[in-house]
Amino acid sequence: MKEDVSTILNRDPAANSAAEIFLLYPGYKAIRSHRKAHWFYTHQKYFIARMISQHSARKTGIEIHPGAQIGRRFFIDHGTGIVIGETTVIGDDVTIYQGVTLGGTGKDVGKRHPTIGNNVLIGAGSKILGPVTVGDNTNIAAGAVVLDKIPSNSTAVGVPARVVRRNGKRVEDLDQIHIPDPVAQEICKLQSEIDKLNKKLEELSK
Repeated sequence: MKEDVSTILNRDPAANSAAEIFLLYPGYKAIRSHRKAHWFYTHQKYFIARMISQHSARKTGIEIHPGAQIGRRFFIDHGTGIVIGETTVIGDDVTIYQGVTLGGTGKDVGKRHPTIGNNVLIGAGSKILGPVTVGDNTNIAAGAVVLDKIPSNSTAVGVPARVVRRNGKRVEDLDQIHIPDPVAQEICKLQSEIDKLNKKLEELSK
């Protein structure tokens, strides 16, 4: 508990005192509740674990599944709207901002959620989906949607996210206008499949 409070004091310039963090910070309350819930989860007391996590979600607006594994010095800044899935693994010294989702795609079984390395910063509103890995010392930009592995020592931006900086060097020019639209791509794929099915139906009807 002392380490969690100290972490927030060190990283949040708006924090004025340990008492303020302990009593008022929703991110700290969510982490503290998760530590309890995870203990019960690992001891197969699933109902109690879920009860603690859901009570915390109602109080803080931060939903962390009790099965998620979270390392030391985890800092949630602001926190509203954060969702962390059951099989998520988070390393040490990770910072995440409001609106972040560490979730699943609905296509995977077993390990369904991301693995986040050490010393990672995840910007506001970003989504990391599926059993992907984000390497150590990496920054995920605000609003990014990560669907594939991100290597260590990188900066990833965009939808879908792509690496624009690695090991301190720019990988490619960032084009924020011609970023591919994943929704449009999926619609095109579906339209192609529909066209194929229509042709087969026409052949069968003849």
